[in-house]
Amino acid sequence: MKIITGFKGFFKNMQRDMLLFIVTLSTVGLGDSVFNAVFNNFLDATYDMNSFWRTFLEIPRESGGLLVIIVSAALFFIRSRRMAMIAILCGAIGLIMIALFSKTFHFMFIWLFMFSLGQHLFMPLNTAIGMELAKEGKTGTMLGRLNAIRNLATIAGSFLVYVGFKYFSFDFKISFLIASMFYLIGAFTLFSMHPGYAHPAKTHLKLYKEYRMYYWLAILFGTRKQIFLTFAPWVLVTVFKQPTSMLAQLLTIAGIGGVAFQPLLGKAVDKLGERTILAFEAFLLIFVCIGYGYSSQWFSKEIALVIAAVCFLVDQLLMSVNMARSTYLKKIAISKDHIAPTLTMAVSIDHIFSISIALIGGLVWTKFGHQAVFLFGAGIALVNLVSAIKLKVPHVIAINKP
Repeated sequence: MKIITGFKGFFKNMQRDMLLFIVTLSTVGLGDSVFNAVFNNFLDATYDMNSFWRTFLEIPRESGGLLVIIVSAALFFIRSRRMAMIAILCGAIGLIMIALFSKTFHFMFIWLFMFSLGQHLFMPLNTAIGMELAKEGKTGTMLGRLNAIRNLATIAGSFLVYVGFKYFSFDFKISFLIASMFYLIGAFTLFSMHPGYAHPAKTHLKLYKEYRMYYWLAILFGTRKQIFLTFAPWVLVTVFKQPTSMLAQLLTIAGIGGVAFQPLLGKAVDKLGERTILAFEAFLLIFVCIGYGYSSQWFSKEIALVIAAVCFLVDQLLMSVNMARSTYLKKIAISKDHIAPTLTMAVSIDHIFSISIALIGGLVWTKFGHQAVFLFGAGIALVNLVSAIKLKVPHVIAINKP
C-alpha cells in the first residue's frame, strides 16, 4: 500500500520532462525486454551455436560499451538528451537490420554491434538524466522508482513475447521489428524533452584519481554483469533445454518483483548507504553463482531447474543495485560536469573486462564446463564483498563547483 501511495504522489507532482522521460524509459524497456526474451533462442535456432561461438558473439555486443567513451567525447558538443535520442535511434536501426538482414552470422555480427552501441550510449545518459531530475537527498529513491517503472515495461514486453509465441505464431523477425518500434517511440518522446546540457570537452577521455574506487567498482560490476547476461540464460537454454517462453516467464516474474523491489531498494540506498547495499548484493551473488554452477550436479533435474530459475530471478533483481554505484559517484563528484562523463567512462571501463570475461568464460566453459565459469563468478562476488566493506562514503555530497 505504501508503494502505491508513493507512486501516486510521484505522478501527481510530475513535471513535463519527467513524464516524457518515463515514457522513454518505458518504451526502451519494452524493446529491451522483447529482445532479451528471444535473442538466445534466436541464436540457437538460427546459427546452431556452441558455447564458444555464443561467447565470441559478446565481442560486438560489448564493443559498443568499450567505444562509448570515444563516441561521447567526439560528440561532446551535443546536448545530453539529444545524445540520448541519437543513441536510441542507433539501437532502433540495429534492431531493424537484425530482423531483416541477418541470414548469415557475419551480417548479424555487424547489426548487433550497431544495436549495442546505441544501448551503451544510452546507459550512462539514462542514469545521469534520472539523477538530474531527482530532488536533493532523494537520488536513490528517484532511480528506484524509475527502475520500477522500467520493470513494468519489462513485464509487458516479456508477456508480449510469451503470448505472441504461444498463441499468435510470433517469430524472431516480428519480435525484433516490434522491439525497434518501441525504440523509435522512445526516441520521439526524448526529442520532446528539454535538450539538456553539453559537457566541457576537457571532462571527457579523462580519469580522475578522486574516482579510483568508483572505477574499481565499475570493473567488478562489468565482470559480474557479463556472467549474468551471457552465461546465466545460456545455462537455462543449453543445460536445462528451456524454450523462449520459459525465459519470457522468468523475465515477467522478475519484472513483477522489481516493481515492489526497486523503490524499496532506492529508499534503502538513501537511508542505509551505498556500502551496506553493495556488500549485501555481493554476499547474495556468491550463493547465486554456486546455484547456477552446481545445482545440476547436486540435485535432481527438476529441483536443479527450480534452483537455477530462482538464481536467475535474484540475479535479475540485483542488477538494479548498480544505482548505488551511481549515487556513490554523485556523492564523491568534485564537479557536476564530471558526473555524466564519468558514468560514461565507467561503462567503457567495465566493458573492457566484460569482453575479456566473455571470451575467457567461453573457453573455460568449453574445456571445464559451466561449473568452472560460475565458480569464478563466486570468486568475483567475494572480491566485490571485500571492496564494498572497505568503501568510504561521505555523508554529504562533495560537489563544490558548478
